Amino acid sequence: MSVIESVGTAVPRYCVRQELARDFGRAMFAEAFPDIDRLMGVFENTLVEQRYFSSPPEWFGTEHAFSEKNQLYLESAMEIGEAAVLRCLEAAGLEPADIDHFFFVSTTGLATPSIDARLINRLKMRNSIRRTPIWGLGCAGGAAGLARAYEYTKAFPRDRALLLAVELCALTFQRNDLSKSNLVATALFADGAAAALVAGEEAARQGPQILGSRSMLWYDALDVMGWEINDRGLKVVFSRDIPAIVRKCVLPNLLEFLGAHGLGLESIRHMVAHPGGARVIDAYEQAFGLDNGQMNHARNVLRRYGNMSSPTVLFVLQEFLSSGEIHPAEYGLVTALGPGFSSEMLLIQG
Repeated sequence: MSVIESVGTAVPRYCVRQELARDFGRAMFAEAFPDIDRLMGVFENTLVEQRYFSSPPEWFGTEHAFSEKNQLYLESAMEIGEAAVLRCLEAAGLEPADIDHFFFVSTTGLATPSIDARLINRLKMRNSIRRTPIWGLGCAGGAAGLARAYEYTKAFPRDRALLLAVELCALTFQRNDLSKSNLVATALFADGAAAALVAGEEAARQGPQILGSRSMLWYDALDVMGWEINDRGLKVVFSRDIPAIVRKCVLPNLLEFLGAHGLGLESIRHMVAHPGGARVIDAYEQAFGLDNGQMNHARNVLRRYGNMSSPTVLFVLQEFLSSGEIHPAEYGLVTALGPGFSSEMLLIQG
């Protein structure tokens, strides 16, 4: 079985407390919403206490061209992406040249050559390394990338695959977008990077095993979340119905996945879930009948970092692995939801 050997994370330099973000949101949206005081509750309801941005708070006070935002994306993605990769490799006692396949996941900026190609040059990885840049998976990208790395190492058991997920969500902010979706995004989203190392069975040393993965795309749900691309860049789109969709759709998908492995819901001792928001975490708990703190790591990451889109589930995975909670023979689930509307799941075992 393939093994998750290590995880490394990184955030940009500017730490913004939620109180400052709330004051900014009030000033920005006051003219658009007469009931702005009531709407300000979203900043507390998200559970977020602080977040990290690649630009200082004053940068968000004016509108910026897509070209400027994307240049900042390139610079910041390289900086925090490199830091996450090096921390991941250091934790595994490996060098950049030890990697056989580089999976790169992102949705918040564009780069050709892609960020993985640029990092291969900077870190002097082998020039024969295989690479797979993946764009457009949004919040599901971290779990999806981990699944693709697992599937690769299952086919090539002597190899190691590196996954890097980088998102600069704050750079997609549009000052002139006074929608409720943008208000929620202003209270929730952040920047970050995370790398995970997956080793094939013949290369692996230690770490939880990946037993299987499952992807699901629900029909007629393309408008649940994603981007609307306009002249100013990437405009956030997401539905208030996401928690209800989680409660309705995710459990049957999970039961089918577990059943294929001869398991039931009671077999899952550990949850490594992407914390899309406080209501999404609550929906997971209701759908899966969780009541023993299995979502605590997801809540902790949401409080300290906000929703960073694709890397967030890997931040949760790092906190979970660092806790030493998973024991031999115990099962865990890594899961995230994203545009499409889609789900990615992995079954792991200590």
